[in-house]
Amino acid sequence: MAARLDHGSDDLSENHEINVTPFIDVMLVLLIIFMVAAPLATVDVPVDLPASTAQPNPRPDKPLFLTIQADKTLSVGDAPVAREALGAALDGVTHGDKGTRVFLRADRTVDYGELTEVMNALRAAGYLKVALVGLEGAAAGAGAQ
Repeated sequence: MAARLDHGSDDLSENHEINVTPFIDVMLVLLIIFMVAAPLATVDVPVDLPASTAQPNPRPDKPLFLTIQADKTLSVGDAPVAREALGAALDGVTHGDKGTRVFLRADRTVDYGELTEVMNALRAAGYLKVALVGLEGAAAGAGAQ
């Protein structure tokens, strides 16, 4: 049995590979931190959304108002409209122009589900430009009492 011993120089050869183990360790720690912190960033808080402090946009010459009253009846302008006839009533007022912006007003007591159903009816009728109308500035704070 023969063995060969290398009696060459004592210089170490250069290693041209990157050690990625510390990088992977740091990435795993960051992943765990974000997995724990992300659910804490979302908060479930009950909110009351009727007023806004946004700057009002200039009012058009002849705005088209769709109103949801407290008893959940609909009115286009001042004329009461049945929910089934909403699309036809809007087409009559806008002369078929689906690009007309509809200003949606709702009583404070109307629930969010009812508002969403009316918005879905507007989308089904082809009216996609919907603006929600709320109280402005100081009047909004006084109405919340």
